[in-house]
Parts: sequence; C-alpha cells; structure tokens
Amino acid sequence: MIFVIVCDVLGKENNGTTIAAMNLIRHLRAKKYEVRVICPDPDRSGDEGYFVVSQFNAGPFNNYIRKNGVSLARPVHSVIQEALDRADAVHIMVPFILGRAVLKEAKRRKIPVTAGFHCQAENITSHLFLMNSRSVNNLAYKIMFRYFYNKVDAIHYPTEFIRNVFETICGTTNGYVISNGVNKAFRNKEISKPLEIKDKYIILFTGRYSKEKSHMILLKAVTLLQDKYDIQLIFAGSGPLERKLNKYAKKNLYVQPIMNFYSREELVRVINFSDLYVHPASVEIESISCIEAISCGTVPLISDSGRSAARSFALDERNLFHDNDPYDLSAKIEYWINNPKEAKICSDRYLACSFKYGLEQCMNCMEEMILNTINENQ
Repeated sequence: MIFVIVCDVLGKENNGTTIAAMNLIRHLRAKKYEVRVICPDPDRSGDEGYFVVSQFNAGPFNNYIRKNGVSLARPVHSVIQEALDRADAVHIMVPFILGRAVLKEAKRRKIPVTAGFHCQAENITSHLFLMNSRSVNNLAYKIMFRYFYNKVDAIHYPTEFIRNVFETICGTTNGYVISNGVNKAFRNKEISKPLEIKDKYIILFTGRYSKEKSHMILLKAVTLLQDKYDIQLIFAGSGPLERKLNKYAKKNLYVQPIMNFYSREELVRVINFSDLYVHPASVEIESISCIEAISCGTVPLISDSGRSAARSFALDERNLFHDNDPYDLSAKIEYWINNPKEAKICSDRYLACSFKYGLEQCMNCMEEMILNTINENQ
C-alpha cells in the first residue's frame, strides 16, 4: 500500500507537529508500507520518498516565521500530482494551504483522506494578539471545519479534550482519539545531577518559547521563592521569546535559567535528574513534553487552564496550580520542595500509569485508523 503524509510544517523536530509526523512516517515505513511525504523542507530534497514543494513567501513576516523555527509550504500542483499517483490513502497533518490543496486533489481522485488535529485556534490567534477572544477562537474553528475538516473522511484527535472543544462548536465528526505517543527512550533512569548544579533544586520546563506556553508565570513564581531556596530553572527548547525571557531573568533572578535545545538522549538525562517538572501553558492540545516527563517519573505541576488538555494528567490537586497565577504556583513548588517523601510516592504513581502513552501502541492505532478509512471507502 502507498500512504501519503502531508506536512505543511516539517523541519527540525523542535515542535509537536513535526515530531508527530516523523513518528508516524517512521512507524509506517517500519511496517513496510510505501510512504510518500509532501513537505516544504529543502533539506529533504532528493531524499527517497520525499516530495518537496516551495516555501510560502510571507513577505515582511518571513523573519517572524523563521523565529518560530518552522517554514510553511506553498502548493506545487505537479509535485502533488506525482505524490498522489496510485496512492491508497492520504493523511494531512494540519489544515493549512498545502493540506487543503492536497485534499482537493485527493478528493478529485477519490483517495481516502484522514487528517490530524494538531492546531488549536489559540495557536493561530496568539500571533494576532487575540488568543483570549472566545468569539475569534470559535470563528477560527468554524473556518477550519467549513474549509477543511468537514471534507475529510476521518479526524485524528490527540485528546478527548480537543475533540470535545471542536465538536461542541462545529458538530459531530468521524473522530479517533489517539495520543501522539511517547518514545520508549523516555523512561525512568538513575541519573546524577551535573556537578555544577548538584546542590540545587532543579525545576524543568520543556517546549517551545512561545506566548501560549506561559513561561513568564514560572519565572515570576521562582522570583517569589529565590530568597528561601536555591533553585535552578531549565528551559529545554527554543523559540521566538528566548530574548524576552532572558531579559526578564537577568533583571529578576539571582540564578539564571539554563536555556538550551537538547537532543532526545540529552533530554532524557535532563528530565531524570530534575526534581520537578512545571507545565504553565494555558493552551495545549495534548502536551507530549508533559507526558515525557511523567514517563520518566518526574513529578509534574500543571496549569489548571480550561484550554489545556495537560491538566488531565494531574493525579490530584497537588499537581495543579491556578492558571496564570504565579503566587499559587510558588506555593505548590514550595510544597514539593518541602515534601520529598511525598514526591517519591507521587513519582511512583506516575510511573505506574505511563504505559498507556507508549509510542508503538499509539502508532498502531494511527495505522488502524488509516486502514479503516480505506476499507470504509471501498
């Protein structure tokens, strides 16, 4: 069988959508399917199975897009036609320009199409400074539905949370709820802290430095604690707000955060020697980074935002703090600093339930969704 994966965004594995796409591509190829990938990544040009289209020219916004660590695709009809030749199914990662163009051609050819739901409305409206406008976010979902999702045969929702959000606004869909899954490399290991920070209490956040991740709440919480505790923050990631976060930290923190983008092997080590994982994001479809942390047994402290699926990972109230509230977050951090025995018990509880997010199991479900869609269209 021939499967076509469509990636409006593909490049370095520094964002959830790219990681999810590459996990699916690797899984399907390991199962001996022929997998073709349509993407705008020039570094893939010439690689077997990759059909590279042009990058979208956003004029004065090109630099802003690059700061976000991504490139966007511009459809090239001849490339799309070649990639779809004799294809059995198409899976589109996001409902952007390339995805919509491929959907139109696939439907003309009567090829079954599935699509992922990896983009919350707030991920778009945050760039327009309208992230907190419910009416604008609802309109964004309705546009996604009208021009894209109501035309596909099945939708992959990473969480029940985002399915409920979308269907409440747009109506019932043929949806499959499947976690994006966590690589088996993320597991509990005995890792010693580096010598230079071995005496510090290490608080970790992993993910992009973008507005909806709410890093500033964590920075402010630590400023409330730094006179009492020797805390080392680690921000594992990259993104457009790096300069702003550094500027605030230099002005307000005694100990500067370690800000770095780590390889998978390095990140596993960092998670395992950290004392606490804090996830302050107000907007989150799933948060694989949070699942990676709990899969290693690191105790999480998660925003209780009603727009974030990550809050569902909290085993009890001690793992939650009030969204956008640095004072409540600092109080919860202080609790875990002062209760190491409870932290060990909590860590063991998370390790016991992390198996359900295993990558292989989740990718098998993705494969089954695509095969079911093919069978339903025969």
